Amino acid sequence: MLLSYQYRAYPDTKQKIQLNEWLRIGRYWYNYQLRDRFNWWEQNRDYAVFPQGEFCQISCSLPPLTLRDNPNYYSQKKLLPSLKKDFVKVGYSGELLDYTKLPSQTMQDISRRVGIAFDRFLSGDSNSNRSGKPRFKNTASFRTLKIEGQAITIERTENDWLFISASKLSGWLKIRLHRPLPQGFQLKNILLTRKADGWYATIALFDPTVPTFNLDDVIPTWDNSLGMDAVLFEEDYLATSQNTKLPSVKSFRKNQTRLASVSKRKATKKKGSKSRRKLALRQSRQHQRIARSRKDHAYKTAHAIVRTGKKVFYHENLNLRGLTKRNKVKKDDDGKFLPNGQSAKSGLNKSWNDAAFGQFFATLDYIASKAGAVVVHVNPAYTSMLLSYRDEFVFTDCSIRNYFDPQESLNVDRDINSAMNIKRVGLGLFPTIKRRKGNPVVGESTTNSTSKEVLAAFRDVPEAYTVFGNPNRCR
Repeated sequence: MLLSYQYRAYPDTKQKIQLNEWLRIGRYWYNYQLRDRFNWWEQNRDYAVFPQGEFCQISCSLPPLTLRDNPNYYSQKKLLPSLKKDFVKVGYSGELLDYTKLPSQTMQDISRRVGIAFDRFLSGDSNSNRSGKPRFKNTASFRTLKIEGQAITIERTENDWLFISASKLSGWLKIRLHRPLPQGFQLKNILLTRKADGWYATIALFDPTVPTFNLDDVIPTWDNSLGMDAVLFEEDYLATSQNTKLPSVKSFRKNQTRLASVSKRKATKKKGSKSRRKLALRQSRQHQRIARSRKDHAYKTAHAIVRTGKKVFYHENLNLRGLTKRNKVKKDDDGKFLPNGQSAKSGLNKSWNDAAFGQFFATLDYIASKAGAVVVHVNPAYTSMLLSYRDEFVFTDCSIRNYFDPQESLNVDRDINSAMNIKRVGLGLFPTIKRRKGNPVVGESTTNSTSKEVLAAFRDVPEAYTVFGNPNRCR
């Protein structure tokens, strides 16, 4: 199985200068290729595919008689041998860059990154919606270089330190091993990333002792599966079908006042001044703390989920881009803007982004695959409205957080009930829902084949997961 281990790297002063120069050359090479692709796209694209009225056919300039071939990964990386023969001059600054200072495979990987970004822009997603236009990289947005495994030699391991030598990098690079590398691994590549507090090395390796699993290798049953619902309500983060809730961290909410103070002070300083650079570093460190806190919470929560011993984990397929989208603008007949609820929606968008459910589910998939389990996303339609053990629509309003069932003498939590239904959807036990006169109606059969199991899970409350060393926080 392919694994990634990130460690702190400690390059010396000479190596820092060299790595910063590598980033400068790689950034220029990236922008050079992107500009070349944009020139081709503007000069040779077919205007006939655009809707009528978006351009004037008379005023459009005709392309040359011999159309230029579309630059791709192979044609652009073939330019490297000729560019390495002499220094490359930067047009706007007159700086001379030496392409021979970087490993050839690193330069080719930059060409691959340009190709991926531009292809997503042209072809779009599965719904034929084009992605955003690729941006030219600056110092803050181009921070990672990839070195292939053939250009890396592991010199020695001493205590908790790893010493490696890379092609065209002077000396040995020291890497702090805060956790040991697996035995018998195969080194694939290393990513060198410059962050706010220093350099980091992400080691990609193949561990043959960890098998790769998929859904075909596991037979889902009621006992070996777990349903999860994204809560995002007060201090709750996740609800599971085992009648348990996990807490949220809200890293951005807790640090937004401090971050706003630093950003405000930085905005008052003169651009290019030493004080502005200091505050910019402090601002980046604050963003880094928020991101690390969110990532740490995702890993700890994922480990707590996997420790339940289940083999299949079902979660709702969230449209995160749509959930964080701005409301549509409303105007009256005179063209004046009307209230559209965006003020309240902005706070909800911030909460969705701060929760980072996309990052959490990706982390859960990674942790579960190492443990021999699989993660499956399902359609969450009507799962939060239908009572999980009777197939009756109860939670018709978002304000209804709890429901007391006098027939069963049971207090049903909305989020736990939704997690139960998500599990039923994953197992194919959820009923068919149809719309009649705008109201949802349970179709086919109203009998619930899992009512006994659901009621048993509601009444038999297991021990809460131990998260952050405090089991009481998860109750």
